Amino acid sequence: MKAYFDETQNQHHPKSYLTRGAMRSPQEVPARIPPLLAALKGLGVELDTPRDHGMNPISAVHDMGYLRYLESAHRRWPEDWGEEVMSNIYVREGNPMKGILAETAFYIADGSSPIGPNTWKAAYTSAQAALSAADDIAGGQRAAYAVCRPPGHHARPDAAGGFCFLNNAAIAANYLRDTYDKVAVLDPDMHHGQGVQEIFWERDDVLYVSIHGDPTNFYPVVSGYEDERGAGRGYGFNLNLPMPHGSSESFFFEKFDEALTAIRLFEADVIVVALGFDTYYEDPQAKVSVTSEGFQRMGKLLAQTGKPICVIQEGGYDVDHLEINATNFFEGLLKD
Repeated sequence: MKAYFDETQNQHHPKSYLTRGAMRSPQEVPARIPPLLAALKGLGVELDTPRDHGMNPISAVHDMGYLRYLESAHRRWPEDWGEEVMSNIYVREGNPMKGILAETAFYIADGSSPIGPNTWKAAYTSAQAALSAADDIAGGQRAAYAVCRPPGHHARPDAAGGFCFLNNAAIAANYLRDTYDKVAVLDPDMHHGQGVQEIFWERDDVLYVSIHGDPTNFYPVVSGYEDERGAGRGYGFNLNLPMPHGSSESFFFEKFDEALTAIRLFEADVIVVALGFDTYYEDPQAKVSVTSEGFQRMGKLLAQTGKPICVIQEGGYDVDHLEINATNFFEGLLKD
């Protein structure tokens, strides 16, 4: 297995995080990366620079107006308005889209995704890491890992949110459809990936399965419920497995087994894993109690599917335990 990361990705360094009525310290910060890279080094995994696949695989998933906005927003933001592009207005319907503030009201969905001077460059490179890992899988490798930062599974076709700007897992999954007939996206991050769900909502060639905390009063709040199953040809190819807050590790793995059963019934050719370490019981975002040993079990179960596994990094904010959690996961995945 090879892994992909470029230091350009850490040039995105948010200063703002508005959540639950208060401005708090950002959690999706560059300090998340060194522990993940240390885990890879300890396992002897080769780290490479992402290859540039250009814009076509990204624009196949995201709206072009949104991409133009992301690339230009910080340049067009008046300096006296603040260091970051961040709106206090959120209007989707009836938005005339006249001026940068109106565009921001449309294209940024919440207060967790401010755009800084290097956000576009970091997000673009993060997507290229995902595409490089997908390339390895398409070329016959058993596993590949994209150290994606910023993460992606909350990014909608035309909106940023939840620390995410470009939907790395969806970009990789859509790209892999050029090689495989059926792609499954398994999302065991603590939060529902509403962006992945929306992107594949009406498709039957990509199965989306998400295991996450009950979204009632928990991000993303407006999606992730069991009755969301897709539409049109995609009906039945979207599976949400929400967990009550405070769930045990054993309950998490009941849901994980249910997810793997759905993937087996779908007869997926490849699995894209939107990997979050924020289910770890000490993570500031955790609402369940997965242990470090649990991540090794997760990796083993994925290896036992016999399918190629393309791992895309999502959440995980307990920096002190990221190295051991990542080490355990990849030991399970690679050594089973």
